[in-house]
Amino acid sequence: MTKQKVWFVTGASRGFGLEIVKEALGSGDKVVATVRTSPELLADKLGNPENLSVVVLDVTNEQQAYEAAELAIKRFGRIDVLVNNAGFGLLSAVEEATSEEVKGNFEVNVFGLLNVTRAVLPYMRKERSGHVINISSVGGLTGIVGWGVYGSTKFAVEGLTEAMAKELAPLGIHATVVEPGFFRTEFLDGTSLTRTSHVIDDYAETVGEMRSFATKVNKKQPGDPVKLAKALILLTNAEKPPVHLPMGKDALTFFKEKRDLFEKEIEAWFDVITGTDHEVVVS
Repeated sequence: MTKQKVWFVTGASRGFGLEIVKEALGSGDKVVATVRTSPELLADKLGNPENLSVVVLDVTNEQQAYEAAELAIKRFGRIDVLVNNAGFGLLSAVEEATSEEVKGNFEVNVFGLLNVTRAVLPYMRKERSGHVINISSVGGLTGIVGWGVYGSTKFAVEGLTEAMAKELAPLGIHATVVEPGFFRTEFLDGTSLTRTSHVIDDYAETVGEMRSFATKVNKKQPGDPVKLAKALILLTNAEKPPVHLPMGKDALTFFKEKRDLFEKEIEAWFDVITGTDHEVVVS
């Protein structure tokens, strides 16, 4: 029999966060769902179930993160699954992005994730159990035109999760980074995606094409967010969950293309790569 879990899900008002909350509740689990404003709206939308607690949390506010985690413990006694889902996209050439836009993206996608993680992990360490799930992106697996800055925030999430998986394993805690491809959420809407106001014409054939593509494909993406949420239920019930979990055939294709190119480059530059050590290596 599967043990009832307590979930802590950030960015739960829409998109992946909302679907994950629905699936967790549907599985009989308890959920603390965080939103930036108007918690009563989400509670009403979900029918105010007894197993749901909606709390206000701006992930960039470290004090709020600690307060939200404490509220979760007071309500349900523990946190078994942390889903760091809150974040937003930035569509821009690397050169086009302003300092403020870059800092804003990192503030939410990286530093916000760290705020919440630091707030929750002490409770997981006390129980010697738990699962941290960080929502990354296919842009965290490989660099994609127009998504360089956003992707760099997700590359950071990838590295953090890989290290956490090793650090937390002896404590009985799992860490997984989930890398969705293009899913049919609100991600490409103005509420979730920032487009830089600084446009450089020289990038018309690359980033310009991506801007047009993002507009055209909005609400037509191949990925189903409901199916992703169901997959996360399976993930949290796995005895040996993976550290990386790409989601969607497109994400897998992007990853394989990068892997193949990396292998070709290593083969072509093998002598240079292996020729940079000292002749005598002290063991």
